[in-house]
Amino acid sequence: MDKISAGWLVLRPFTSMDVEWVYEVSQDAALQQYVQIPSPYLIEHARYFVEHIALELGVRGERAEFVVEDAQTGERLGRVGLGMRGDGTAEVGYWTVPAARGRGVAPAAVQAICRWAFSELGLELIEWRAEIGNEASRRVAEKAGFVLEGSLRKRLVHRGVRVDAWVGSLVRGELP
Repeated sequence: MDKISAGWLVLRPFTSMDVEWVYEVSQDAALQQYVQIPSPYLIEHARYFVEHIALELGVRGERAEFVVEDAQTGERLGRVGLGMRGDGTAEVGYWTVPAARGRGVAPAAVQAICRWAFSELGLELIEWRAEIGNEASRRVAEKAGFVLEGSLRKRLVHRGVRVDAWVGSLVRGELP
């Protein structure tokens, strides 16, 4: 995968040099509250995410994972990714470092990866899901152009417990 330019941001593929950074960001309590990651989060978990999910599944075309960086400074601000479903659809996921929140990083990164996925991968639909109550994720999805379709009962598993989820979608041609 190549880099994706997104104005003041750039989305670049993960490298093994990102393991420590993923580990550090994953200690954030706000991220752990809603993102389905192991707790406690260990360096081995970060290594698995980068080496298996981002890199290996990326090569196989099952994932498209990017580090979101400031185009000027190279500062790592977050991550955005797609889980491919193989039927012309994918599910988007994202998080940002605490210092990047409220700066428009996540909506811009989500729009950039969606634009890329529609044009370069030929996707028809990208879905977003989040645990009900994750207002920050919902705001990002709506700012990025996703249409909230409703809620799904017990659709996600968080820390071993089934939780209700919001679901939204973005269809090719709908990007703002």
